[in-house]
Amino acid sequence: MLAIGTKAPSFELLDQDGQKHSLQEYRGKKVILYFYPKDNTSGCTKEACEFKENYPQFQEKGAVILGISKDSVTSHKKFQEAFQLPFTLLSDPDLEVIRAYEVWVEKSMYGRKYMGVERSTYLINEEGIIEKTFQKVKPTNHSKDVLKGL
Repeated sequence: MLAIGTKAPSFELLDQDGQKHSLQEYRGKKVILYFYPKDNTSGCTKEACEFKENYPQFQEKGAVILGISKDSVTSHKKFQEAFQLPFTLLSDPDLEVIRAYEVWVEKSMYGRKYMGVERSTYLINEEGIIEKTFQKVKPTNHSKDVLKGL
């Protein structure tokens, strides 16, 4: 994970509607940048739905939520519509941002090693500086932990 107090790497990615988003456009707002492995999987769905559940509290605190995975824009659109997610999902199929934020890691399941996205979250302040990190998070109650961190 990137160190607290460092400048968050800039990026420009497409959202679930095919619109470009950059970190720069969120200057002046707190950004919750959460990385997740895959749309429509049980853990990722649970995590996204909990962010949705707590979305009004994030808005009250002036925070923007951005979810990033390597899934396609089309996959994000289906995921967002299926669960009525009120926040932006960004597609990073080339892993540029995922690697820049150091969340592309070796994982292991049933003794098999493979590369994948580590479920992680960055809290970026209004000036674009990493304020808090949440690494190897569990999907359940994660959004509440992030809220406490605001």
